Amino acid sequence: MKKGFNDTLLRAARGEKTDHVPVWYMRQAGRSQPEYRKIKEKYSLFEITHQPELCAYVTRLPVEQYDVDAAILYKDIMSPLPALGVDVEIKAGVGPVISNPIRSLKDVEKLGEIHPEVDVPYVLDTIKLLTTEQLSVPLIGFAGAPFTLASYMIEGGPSKNYNKTKAFMYAEPEAWFALMDKLADMTITYVKSQITAGVKAVQIFDSWVGALNVADYRHFIKPVMHRIFSELREENVPLIMFGVGASHLALEWNDLPLDVVGLDWRLPVMKARELGVTKAVQGNLDPAILLAPWEVIEARAKEILDQGMQKPGYIFNLGHGVFPDVKPETLKRLTTLIHEYSKNN
Repeated sequence: MKKGFNDTLLRAARGEKTDHVPVWYMRQAGRSQPEYRKIKEKYSLFEITHQPELCAYVTRLPVEQYDVDAAILYKDIMSPLPALGVDVEIKAGVGPVISNPIRSLKDVEKLGEIHPEVDVPYVLDTIKLLTTEQLSVPLIGFAGAPFTLASYMIEGGPSKNYNKTKAFMYAEPEAWFALMDKLADMTITYVKSQITAGVKAVQIFDSWVGALNVADYRHFIKPVMHRIFSELREENVPLIMFGVGASHLALEWNDLPLDVVGLDWRLPVMKARELGVTKAVQGNLDPAILLAPWEVIEARAKEILDQGMQKPGYIFNLGHGVFPDVKPETLKRLTTLIHEYSKNN
């Protein structure tokens, strides 16, 4: 690693003692930054990711502005899907919209496979640019997990209840497991290419898997997640798992061959450990609190830090992504608080 490289996050992810609690924020690059909003007046998300210099700039902005302990690659979980033949468009104010949703086993069988050097070379070029020249902190790569990707592919876009997805899962188990396998193959290949290009840690976003109960997770999802993490484990980088509204799955994740269990704001860090989570933990300030007065933010952050610091293996983050109306100076002030408070306690 480079001289002066800050590897605090990597050490915390491995459960080692660190001088301070490392911190990064989901969606730290993007919507809350005026520089980013200016870029978005000219370019769409996909257009930004297709320009490595510009994408690298957006990715490293929060590191320069907030002094966080990691950068996360600026892209979307939808980025690899066009390679499979999925016709996806990110629509402003709506999110990903897919015009050829999955309805049958035949639709699943039509899906292709990803060849990252051919299909997403711009992603790999951005990683190389950041990790060889621009960053003194780890770059986190990421991918969407099969359930969350499948939910968009089956629903045709965002959903509040995932009824079509769950109905497909229950009614078409053969097609469901075939889809899980296709998406697992893609995830493994895609993430391995990011690691080869230079990312130092990986987060898998199963954003919407909290829609399932534990029994269904164990039957329909856990085997494919075990395969993904088992194969990625060979790459020897920290692996982080995260979902929203998935507190009831924390022990299931703890059971997988990964390094860090990401928590949203619903499950306190101390409670997760009392339940039996033994892996490193990441989380979990409710992002809505960032819109509260500073005294409230400070008190809540210290409360979470006090719980997290009770044992090694803790990374501070939010319980979900930064909102567009959060002020950059709030994130900078919060980062300083986390570093100073954790150094002195």
